Formats: sequence, C-alpha cells, structure tokens
Amino acid sequence: MKTLAYGHIKTAIGSVRANKSRSFLTMLGIVVGVVSVVSIISIGEGVKSQIRSQINHYGRDLITVRPGAETAHGTFTDIKSLVNINHAGSLTSRDLLAVEHTQGVAYSVPLVIVGGSVNGGDHSPGSITVIGTTNRFASALNQKISFGANFDPANNAAPTAILGSRVAERMFDDPVPLGRSFTIRGEQFYVAGIFDDFATAPFSADVDFNNAVFIPYDTAQSISDNGASMYEILVEPRTSNHDDEMVNALTRNIAKARGGQHDFTVLTHAESASVTNDILSLLTALIGGVAAVSLLVGGIGIMNIMLVSVTERMHEIGIRKAVGATNRQILMQFVTEAAVLSLAGGILGIILAIIIDVILRLSTDLQPVTSWQIVLLALFVSMLVGVLFGSAPALKAARKDPINALRNE
Repeated sequence: MKTLAYGHIKTAIGSVRANKSRSFLTMLGIVVGVVSVVSIISIGEGVKSQIRSQINHYGRDLITVRPGAETAHGTFTDIKSLVNINHAGSLTSRDLLAVEHTQGVAYSVPLVIVGGSVNGGDHSPGSITVIGTTNRFASALNQKISFGANFDPANNAAPTAILGSRVAERMFDDPVPLGRSFTIRGEQFYVAGIFDDFATAPFSADVDFNNAVFIPYDTAQSISDNGASMYEILVEPRTSNHDDEMVNALTRNIAKARGGQHDFTVLTHAESASVTNDILSLLTALIGGVAAVSLLVGGIGIMNIMLVSVTERMHEIGIRKAVGATNRQILMQFVTEAAVLSLAGGILGIILAIIIDVILRLSTDLQPVTSWQIVLLALFVSMLVGVLFGSAPALKAARKDPINALRNE
C-alpha cells in the first residue's frame, strides 16, 4: 500500500514537472489565495498584538471617559475618532469636575482638540492635531519627555508646547527644536519639550500622539474662547483592584452632572482598545473572505487543467486499465496529482506571504504576526481545494472504459 501511494506521488510530481509552465499557471490561483488570506490574517493579528503592547505600556489601570453611548452591540453611537477626531468632543468642564470629585480618583487628565492650523517652523507641517491637556498627561500614559521639560503646573496659561517626535522633525527638520517658536490661531508658542515616541498601533481609534502638538489646557481654552472640544478624559484611580467599582462610580457621577443622560461611555483601557479590536476583526474577516474567493478560482483552474490532462492521457489510462489497474488506482493517481498541484501552490503562497510580511515590517509601522497554526491551516485548505476540485476529472478517468480509452490517440 505504501509502495502504491509512493508511486502515485512520484507519478504526480513527474507529471507536474513535465508541464512546468502549465502547472505554474494552474496553481497561480491557489498561490494568490494563500498569499492574500495569510497576509491579511497576519496583519490583523499583528495590529492586535501592537494594541495589546500599547495597553501594557500605558498601564492596565487607566480609565477613559469618552462621548457617545455604548450600544447593546458593543459599538458607539457618537464616537467619531476613527473618522474625524475634530468633531468627536461633547464632554464638558462639568463632566471633568464630576470625574475629579469621584471618590477613588487620583487625578484626571482632559484632552481637548483646538481647531486651526499650525504655522511657523522651517516647513509647512500640513495637518497636525493640536491637543490641550495638563502636565499630568505624561504620567497618565507612562510617557517620557525625551528633551526639555513638562508644562509648568504653576502657570497653566503659559504659551509653551510639547511636540510629538514626528511633528518636531516635520516642522523644524530638527528632532530637538527647543526654544523655537510657531503660532496657533495667531498666538505664538515656544517649544518647551519633545515627547519620546508614543507606543502606537496602526488602525487604532486613538489619536497618533507622535503627530500632535500639546499645549496647556487653560491656554487651549483661552485661544479658542472656551470652544475647544473635549473628546476624552483620562482617569487614574488610586488603586487598580476595583476597576468595576470605579467605572460604576464615574458613570453615576457623570450621569448626574449631565441631568441623567447616559450619552457617554466609561471604559477601562483594555475595553477602550477592544473597540478597535472588534472593528479590526470584522474587517479582517470580511477582507479575508473576499481573498478566499481566489482559492475557489484556483480550484476551478485545477479542475479545468485536470480535465484537459485526462483527455490528453486517455491512451495511457487505457493501457493502465488493460494491464490490471483498478478504477480506484486510476482515481487516486489523478486525485494525487491535483493534491500535489494545490499543495505546491500553497507552499509557494506561504513563502511569498512570509516575504511580504518581512517587507511590511521593514518598511512600515505594521508588524504582521504569522503563526504556525495559520500556516498549517493554509496548507491544509489548499490541499483540500485540490482534492475536491480534482475529484471530478479523476472520476471521469477512473470510469473510462479501457477499450474506448485505447482507441483515443
């Protein structure tokens, strides 16, 4: 039995090598399908891993208050940070006071968006997010200031700014432009510090702080005539063992300050990141499903070529059956050939997917994660596609009458 199976595999490999160009074009659909599915799943898993790393860096005890009520499906009715953070804010100073007066809160950090363009520097910086916050922002996110100093807590109206690392280079062609000036809404600001690189994840719902300018909260309210949109409040609890109690207390106090309205959401940092995870999982499944259609197309290609192969080799089939080959043996010969074609396409697809993942790691912020489970599943599915779609041509060959087959030239 082992000898027979080995013979089928050897014959299948010989047939594939005898028609290299046709075999490659046949397995191309499988290759494209495997590359697409593996790469998309790897990118999705990589982004999720980056989000988990972001949570660990920022701290698991951090609590976030955002505008927009959570629905029964776990999404948000009014959070627009994925689309346009400039219109995401509907929190107020009353909400901030309610948070600060909640028992168990060590401190809170408001984040407001200041409209208007940033002017100055050596180059036009393009689109930059201007965020008003307090000197507690860095400690809330466990973030270091690489150069310079934090905001002066004794002077909350000072015209100073701390830049994200990428903004500094975009504006001044200098990673450390301390003391340089620029204007926001006609007000002049001086660079007091530069943040270290923030841990960010692609496709995250959070703002990319590396491309943001930070100014004192009171200054932000002053230059915007108290019209700056507060899109988030970061809350640091005194203890990290009572997250649910803290969330419930904050929800009660903010709802009371808003006249009983629950048009806001209080989330632990892990829950906040899960919003992005859920959206990402949905997109990965959707795009992965579309990419999997390539496997179906590849299977149809294998079936077509195997039908051609059966027709071309009809005389060979007749001779084999005339000397004693059974229908089962003929069936297994052609099924094995289809399986070898699809498996070879799957292996080539895995290799290309790994190469693409390496290129993405080196040239972008994406960090794809290709697990061995994904690799084995892709190989299994590719071979299964070959077996399923190769069965019809194989049955046609197996059922052929040997005398009629010998008459074919």
